[in-house]
Amino acid sequence: MLRNSCQALRNNFARNAWRAASSHGPRQPVPSIEKRLEKAHPQFTERSQLKYARRLVVKLGSAVITREDNHGLALGRLASIVEQVAECHLEGREVIMVTSGAVAFGKQKLAQELLMSLSMRETLNPKDTKEFDGATLEPRAAAAVGQSGLMSLYDAMFAQYGVKIAQVLVTKPDFYNEETRNNLFSTLSELISLNIVPIINTNDAVSPPMFIRDDEPAGGARKGIPIKDNDSLSAMLAAEVQADLLILMSDVDGIYNKPPWEDGAKLMHTYTSDDINSIEFGKKSKVGTGGMDSKVKAATWALDRGVSVVICNGMQEKAIKTIIGGRKVGTFFTESTEGSNTVPVEVMAENARIGSRQMQALSAAERALAVSNLADLLVSREKFILEANAKDLAEAQKSGLAKPLLSRLSLNSAKLKNLSIGLKQIADDSHKNVGRVLRRTRLAEGLELKQVTVPIGVLLVIFESRPDSLPQVAALAMASANGLLLKGGKEAAHSNKALMELVKEALSSVGADHAVSLVSTREEISDLLSMEKHIDLIIPRGSSELVRSIQEQSLHIPVLGHAEGVCHVFVDKDADLGKALHIARDAKCDYPAACNAMETLLIHEDLMSGEIFNDVCNMLKREGVKIYAGPRLNQQLTFGPPAAKSLRHEYGALECCIEVVPSLEEAINHIHTYGSGHTDVIVTENDAAAKHFLHSVDSACVFHNASSRFADGFRFGLGAEVGISTARIHARGPVGVEGLLTTKWILNGQDHAAADFVEGGKRTWLHETLPMD
Repeated sequence: MLRNSCQALRNNFARNAWRAASSHGPRQPVPSIEKRLEKAHPQFTERSQLKYARRLVVKLGSAVITREDNHGLALGRLASIVEQVAECHLEGREVIMVTSGAVAFGKQKLAQELLMSLSMRETLNPKDTKEFDGATLEPRAAAAVGQSGLMSLYDAMFAQYGVKIAQVLVTKPDFYNEETRNNLFSTLSELISLNIVPIINTNDAVSPPMFIRDDEPAGGARKGIPIKDNDSLSAMLAAEVQADLLILMSDVDGIYNKPPWEDGAKLMHTYTSDDINSIEFGKKSKVGTGGMDSKVKAATWALDRGVSVVICNGMQEKAIKTIIGGRKVGTFFTESTEGSNTVPVEVMAENARIGSRQMQALSAAERALAVSNLADLLVSREKFILEANAKDLAEAQKSGLAKPLLSRLSLNSAKLKNLSIGLKQIADDSHKNVGRVLRRTRLAEGLELKQVTVPIGVLLVIFESRPDSLPQVAALAMASANGLLLKGGKEAAHSNKALMELVKEALSSVGADHAVSLVSTREEISDLLSMEKHIDLIIPRGSSELVRSIQEQSLHIPVLGHAEGVCHVFVDKDADLGKALHIARDAKCDYPAACNAMETLLIHEDLMSGEIFNDVCNMLKREGVKIYAGPRLNQQLTFGPPAAKSLRHEYGALECCIEVVPSLEEAINHIHTYGSGHTDVIVTENDAAAKHFLHSVDSACVFHNASSRFADGFRFGLGAEVGISTARIHARGPVGVEGLLTTKWILNGQDHAAADFVEGGKRTWLHETLPMD
């Protein structure tokens, strides 16, 4: 399928390349590295730029393509890498591969040949076959046998995608002899121009292994990097062909500050030349010739010559495509000093964990003071906040941001005052949050068990165009003693930065500056979602697309939230007309962009003969609401609103659907079928109908004669909310401080042992419920 879909692209690319190659005339000598460097492009400084890489060198280490027993190739892994290289090639990128594996493949074939020549007795006797494990086979002979087989395998694999390959065997002297060096790179240039993927391998059948030290060629000066292994070979090639990106694939995840198996080892996602003194190198690869030391030296050498480099684990699924996509995979080598003072997000998360423990160690009064200080700052620093917000609004209007999102982005004096009031409420209630005893039980004499509330740990809250979310969420985290990472939308960058300064100021008053941090680096959300070692809970706040995407991508970290807010207002046959109009108007028009705004108005069929339908439609039209008709309503009207495309749709604007239902039960069924479990309302004067609706509708919030807009943490008296959850586990509805707490069990004994309670033992169970402290 890939081959067919990309055939035209490949043929067109090949024709253009052939014309370009044919127009160059006689082959010219390749310029020296020094001359080539004068026109080398600047290397990429951020991972997000790697998607623009056009020419790649991909080095496959022995450990990547060799089986763990060192006999033969890991075919499944190799096939995946070939597929990725083929995809890059068919996208129009130029790829050169540097591969190991000929010796391992040859050893496998030679060992099989030796085993076949044994007598039946020797073959069946395991003790006699151990000596033919390949360890005694001559590597040059193995390389000679394996090279042809390895290339045949590559040829068959790439043929599945319609990609042609060419083998280029090299030896160390080829790089130190000017003529052969020029011929080599002229060949590579021509192969690339002909749309062929060059696969380079060292000719170990006739040459000493590349790692034998021979830095100074006879009769001449050293040319470039000393070539001791495939890492340095790849670096030399990448610099010579002016590659945009060099990917060195190994069997480790990247560069660590010390050997990965040692305590305290941390993966370095970004490496600069200043980091060399902070690394402790371990042993070399078990199956290759180069260790991590050689990879770092090769990478920095290539980086100095304009080539961006990533060292990654070639065993990771889709590593090449993931790197090109800008994801945080492996170690990215850069000389960029921009953002060098920025704290890595992993460090932020670790600091948030430490900050959470610092907040737990504070008294409830001290935590309340921090929240109260933040509330005061929102009022006293109003001008500072609104000036930053004005910058965001101006940029958003220039970029054409949608009106509902502009409304969410906007801050004003009234919003800040309401935020301050809510935060004061959180501060007042924070005295009874952390450490509250939920249960006390005397298990036996002198053995008492308590269940107490504790913070969840480190939260990651991702929000779009709602800068007022930042102080709300920060205050809730502070009150619940949780560490917090905040990732805001770029459209609110100035506002978020200003508000974060106030949060830091409030935290510094209690000595917990790092408990809350704003992730302002260009981290991909998908990278943050993979930090299960650092983050305990993710709370997305934003569009249904954002929430749904995070729920799908987060495989190991739980997500608290809702993807949609399809809220209903049901006007029962016994409804008061005035109340119905008032509630429907508020539910739809008060803040149409909110997740608790009404999206569907259900009207009891018995009311269609009266004035209520016309009155509702006229009221909504006066408010500028565009109306869509549900299927039942559409059938009853000769002329009416356009049909709704879907009954399960969150408009988030001055638009809504009106549908007719024949009964209370049908209204409940409609909500269960098309609702999102967020907030649903009944308007009726019939108490029995209201009670049945409140009991039967399975949503996070169910109201009687009240607008859906009341589904809000502040209006519920929670002070604020981190979001609204439609989940059924842990927290549901507006999530305040309670939803950010979990519990732990504390057991106090004397010299109690479980064996004491066996039948006939010296102790007996009591299990007495005790009053709370």
